[in-house]
Amino acid sequence: MKQDQFIAHYQPLWTAFSAWLDYQQLSKKQRIKQALTEPALDFPRTYRQICHHLALAQSRMYSPLLIGQLNDLVIRGHNQLYGARLHFLHRMATFYLRDLPQLVRSCYRSLLLSGLLFFGSFFAMLIAIQVEPELIYSVISGEQVANMETMYDPARTTRFGREREADSDVFMFGFYIRNNTGIGFQVFAGGMLFGLGSLFFLLFNGLTIGAVAGHLTQLGYIETFWGFVAGHSAFELTAIVLSGVAGFQLAQALIMPGRKSRLLALRDNSQIAIQIVYGAATLFIMAAFVEAFWSSQVWIPVTVKYTIGVVLWVMVIGYFALVGRGRARAA
Repeated sequence: MKQDQFIAHYQPLWTAFSAWLDYQQLSKKQRIKQALTEPALDFPRTYRQICHHLALAQSRMYSPLLIGQLNDLVIRGHNQLYGARLHFLHRMATFYLRDLPQLVRSCYRSLLLSGLLFFGSFFAMLIAIQVEPELIYSVISGEQVANMETMYDPARTTRFGREREADSDVFMFGFYIRNNTGIGFQVFAGGMLFGLGSLFFLLFNGLTIGAVAGHLTQLGYIETFWGFVAGHSAFELTAIVLSGVAGFQLAQALIMPGRKSRLLALRDNSQIAIQIVYGAATLFIMAAFVEAFWSSQVWIPVTVKYTIGVVLWVMVIGYFALVGRGRARAA
């Protein structure tokens, strides 16, 4: 194929690729201001084609001008491909190392309310059952209580925890993710009921978990129960509280929209809530991973599990209390 035929055949593709790259370089504000829509283009496929065109032009010894133009397109495409990946990683790092902890601290009223409801009911029930053990049956059915007692009975230590294959660990990892995120979604979505749903599910989960912990503690199943939950408790319980924070952000928009309409306030607050939900979901996944692959390990000494549990609690509290403060002042 002669150079003129080559150019005539592929010029529309090169022009479309160049226009797509130009669009990607515009900021969101510029796109809105100029009322531009993204050109339709299969970027990976087109990029590979143009790389091939450059190789053909070089092998056929076409004009340096054409080779230079194709080389520029390939370089721009390369920068777009790998620059987008780096930009995504940078945004993730910024979110977790600055935005998320700052956002949670900025919602301190919702955080305080959510934490008091959940941990207050948790510790209240845990302590109450030490005084009145029969309270467990006001929260959990007798059959469920019997199942828990069997599961954490120290006499079954040789069968409790990890005596399953790796594929079972992966299955349980998925199960824990589904269970944990289900709890978080209930707490979060309950905010749409003017906060009553979030309030109910925070209290319900606090009382239920507190009842289980209190009952097994009262029975003396200390190592089997607390040794199991110590590792993942920091992630899971904090995630429940954060789900409540997100739910109360929705409720605030409905109850106290200020000078905004409820719809506008809900739109603005939902942007905050969704980011907090991302953080809660991350913690739920981390909790599921620890629960499936660490907490169930029976060969690990319980003192090691307690130590790791304390360290993780300190890290989680320190993360939300301290991370991003220097960056906030610098900004």
